[in-house]
Amino acid sequence: MLTAFARAFKTPDLRKKLLFTLGIIVVYRVGTHVPIPGVNYKAVQTCVNEAGANQGLFGLVNMFSGGALLQITVFALGIMPYITASIILQLLTVVIPRLEALKKEGQAGTAKITQYTRYLTVALAILQGTGLVATARSGALFNGCSVATSIVPDQAIFTTITMVICMTAGTAVVMWLGELITDRGIGNGMSILMFISIAATFPTALWAIKKQGTLAGGWIEFGTVIAVGLVMVGLVVFVEQAQRRIPVQYAKRMIGRRSYGGTSTYIPLKVNQAGVIPVIFASSLLYIPALIAQFSGGKSGWKTWIEQNLTKGDHPIYITSYFLLIVFFAFFYVAISFNPEEVADNMKKYGGFIPGIRAGRPTAEYLSYVLNRITWPGSLYLGLIALVPTMALVGFGASQDFPFGGTSILIIVGVGLETVKQIESQLQQRNYEGFLR
Repeated sequence: MLTAFARAFKTPDLRKKLLFTLGIIVVYRVGTHVPIPGVNYKAVQTCVNEAGANQGLFGLVNMFSGGALLQITVFALGIMPYITASIILQLLTVVIPRLEALKKEGQAGTAKITQYTRYLTVALAILQGTGLVATARSGALFNGCSVATSIVPDQAIFTTITMVICMTAGTAVVMWLGELITDRGIGNGMSILMFISIAATFPTALWAIKKQGTLAGGWIEFGTVIAVGLVMVGLVVFVEQAQRRIPVQYAKRMIGRRSYGGTSTYIPLKVNQAGVIPVIFASSLLYIPALIAQFSGGKSGWKTWIEQNLTKGDHPIYITSYFLLIVFFAFFYVAISFNPEEVADNMKKYGGFIPGIRAGRPTAEYLSYVLNRITWPGSLYLGLIALVPTMALVGFGASQDFPFGGTSILIIVGVGLETVKQIESQLQQRNYEGFLR
């Protein structure tokens, strides 16, 4: 593996792409530490050290921003608005015929959908930036911090607008940096930035677990977390690479004097066809009741019930709801992202068939049957992986900052595998050995 990295840096054009990607990463990490105007930086640091973050409400966004959200920096919103916009556009593609037609137009249609995603990202950044500023001004961004209400000392409208504009501009810059990596670097830019944001929080979280530990100065807890993380990475790699290959045979056709078709291929159906999307959907949906309860005034029965049952990660109702939502969204996302009838029609159009299955409707029914069977273990796997932080919290007393959470491990492993494959493919084009002999 180290030899492959050395050969990658010896290739001029590949070295240029790798160095360009590393340079963009450095710029991104610098931006996550630049505070925006109007923020009392000393008060922010005091609250971060004194009380910590309300992980139940802001943990997911803070993770995707590489810890920049709680520092209220220029890149505080990170890549989250773009992720949300991409998911919304992907869902709307199924509902709106115009977007579905654009998707089928090839590169031109994809470019148009990408442009819509950018516009929606900016709109969501304005909305989320306004919400973050309002949350910081009210002191709700941190729990139990004595100076939480002095994080934004100036309550003027001009200051608020300036803060929102800075965070929105920061999101636009992050989006631009990601597209630069995609065009001139290695891998998918947005995925790389997401990978860096999550990986940047690991050292701090691991050291916090070591400091909070009581056995042998915290080294036993530290080693246990590392061991659990390695086991999880191995499990995630195994499942993410697993797929059901459905054989497809194409009949031979004579067009003029030339023969076409007669080849054999397969349709790869992954066990985890939905990726990390169901976990993000479930987390976001569970945040909504807690967010409403937090900003509603007074005391009421429903607010107390939500605070007791849906804001604590180790509560049985929260665990059960989270798990069931992940399973539901796994089936939902697979249903809208993979259309068996469309695949069956395309196979029939080009003379393809599954051995032993008639073309047309029987093929679509067979694909639906196989897809439902492999989605069950995939959804259960997602639910169990996502609950690892909770089990760690209950099991051996790890904090809410348990680094090897389900969402973070799924994203890091997925992006890492995809990036390594891209580097390996470029090495193989130059007759070099890849990472695996």
